Amino acid sequence: MVLPAYSATVDFPDVSEASEEGLLAIGGDLSPKRLVHAYRSGIFPWYNDEQPILWWSPDPRTVLYPQHIKVSRSLRKTLRKQTVSVTLDTAFEQVIDACAGPRRGDPQGQTWITWDMRRAYCRLFELGFAHSVETWVDGELAGGLYGVSCGQLFFGESMFSHQSDTSKIALVALARQLNHWGFAMIDCQLPSDHVFSLGAEEIPRERFISALSAAGPDNDRPGPWTLDINWREAPEPSSSAAR
Repeated sequence: MVLPAYSATVDFPDVSEASEEGLLAIGGDLSPKRLVHAYRSGIFPWYNDEQPILWWSPDPRTVLYPQHIKVSRSLRKTLRKQTVSVTLDTAFEQVIDACAGPRRGDPQGQTWITWDMRRAYCRLFELGFAHSVETWVDGELAGGLYGVSCGQLFFGESMFSHQSDTSKIALVALARQLNHWGFAMIDCQLPSDHVFSLGAEEIPRERFISALSAAGPDNDRPGPWTLDINWREAPEPSSSAAR
């Protein structure tokens, strides 16, 4: 994938210079070239409308190894319901808008997905770097997630559920597809009970950066993506899966 040429520098400080909370740099822009360089360096933007652009590289890093995703008995039953279907890259703008929408317990509807963030990630989607996973129930968009793919890593950005378990279904389907493609890990960025319940764990930033370097741009899989596996069933164990 060839990115547009930008004259401004996109360099970041070394991730070892991040604060204890993980804050590494302030400012810059959300150009495709800067964003892709950030992800390839283990850095992501996270801020709100009242702040400048903030760039983060936390230590430890929360990740999910695709081959180790956990599926509860109740979720396994839901996966097999024929009223539920999953697609990739068919409704990116709908997914990012849903992720930016009001959440339960947040009557003010605050979100870190600003208009500039939305526009930037839609551009990454057009370039084949950003992807969405959509969970449909009876033909209606009920849950999903979006993120960025660089090399053999997927960087999860946000997810949403309009019905119970629909974001989990999206993540399970994605993990099984990425495992089929040989992806090393899914970056969940920050810890949460939701991702831990699905098998995520924390690893040292140094280990994460090493895995990211090994993934390499030569392994990019540009979009649009499509599911080419039976996402409802767990794949056969692979002896080649490594951590």
